[in-house]
Amino acid sequence: KMEKREFLEKYIADRHNTNCSKWDGLKEKFGEDGLLPMWVADMEFKTCDGIADALVERAKQGIFGYGVVPDEYYELFSKWMERHHGFSVKKDWVRFCTGCVTAIAWMIHAYTQPGDACLILTPVYYPFHNVVTNNNRKLVTADLKYENGYFSMDYDAIEQAITENDVKLFLMCSPHNPAGRVWTEEELDHVLAICKKHNVLVVADEIHQDIVFGENHFVPAAAVAEGKYQDILLVLNSSSKTFNLASLIHSHIIIINEELREKYDQFASGLNRTEVSVMGMVATMAGYKTGDEWLSNVLEVIGDNYKYLKETLETELPGVVVCSMEGTYLPMIDLRAWVKPEETHDFIQGKCRLAVDYGEWFGVGYEGFIRMNLATDPVFVKQAAETIIREAKKLKEK
Repeated sequence: KMEKREFLEKYIADRHNTNCSKWDGLKEKFGEDGLLPMWVADMEFKTCDGIADALVERAKQGIFGYGVVPDEYYELFSKWMERHHGFSVKKDWVRFCTGCVTAIAWMIHAYTQPGDACLILTPVYYPFHNVVTNNNRKLVTADLKYENGYFSMDYDAIEQAITENDVKLFLMCSPHNPAGRVWTEEELDHVLAICKKHNVLVVADEIHQDIVFGENHFVPAAAVAEGKYQDILLVLNSSSKTFNLASLIHSHIIIINEELREKYDQFASGLNRTEVSVMGMVATMAGYKTGDEWLSNVLEVIGDNYKYLKETLETELPGVVVCSMEGTYLPMIDLRAWVKPEETHDFIQGKCRLAVDYGEWFGVGYEGFIRMNLATDPVFVKQAAETIIREAKKLKEK
């Protein structure tokens, strides 16, 4: 493993003028340029050398026609899952999509009817809200319990939401964005048991599975209770968050139950399906083959960024809470002790000159919270923290 300083020197990229959404799309998203982007979930780290080299090598072929997925792909994917999460994947279970949110939309169409109820646990990644309502399904929410920076599932609220609304599909975010929770096997067992009891299918979006810190251990939904819930599970994951590959539009749909798989295949036969993304496939294979060391370096940088942000903000601004980040690189920050909820946008963008995601984008009642992306240069995290502290103290002086 590289020294942290050496890793940062080699892999931190200046992304200005690279047509990237995070830096070059500020005006479109936030109405102005000149902000420090700490928002959308991608990284300032160049991907690992093995991936970059494999893509260059593939590009040299000069032909980008239709591709097939080799057996080696499934072997590498399964070995990665086994190595990192103690769960192997069979080739027969795997289908492909252009991304996890698109895959959620496909699951909604394959397994529910217009008007059917779909459940989400708020606060949650805002496309979870939109993908339900934009597809003419009924959005049902159950709030996570929030206590001093820590989120947990409210099983009674979940079961009540399911029974009262005749919920057909539960969209589960695991690890949970933006609550930062890596659900334990016990928690997953509890919520999946409720779903099984009420014949609710579960879409498990596990895109952040590899971004986990400390003693926390990601448990694939399909592995819970020795596979007890595989007959209600539709699992989505991708190497895109792991290796910063979002624009290569390549993700996995894993359906273990044969009946559910047949139902999906029947639905998919009616789509004008895209071919597999050859570059996404090449990058993912290379990542699963060569990316372990790079990932451990990235996790160290993100973990240190979180530790710095939490200690600094909570020490300098007593009452501000940097929420727990067991997984993902996107912690919520509760600013309400220093900033009036209704003034959060003006404070963060107008005074601090930061571009962030705002709490109310993820769920009702989270005004006064922001979500910050820590998969970035420690220099930017320090700049953001210092600015928030300085501007918050000015507010108190008034």
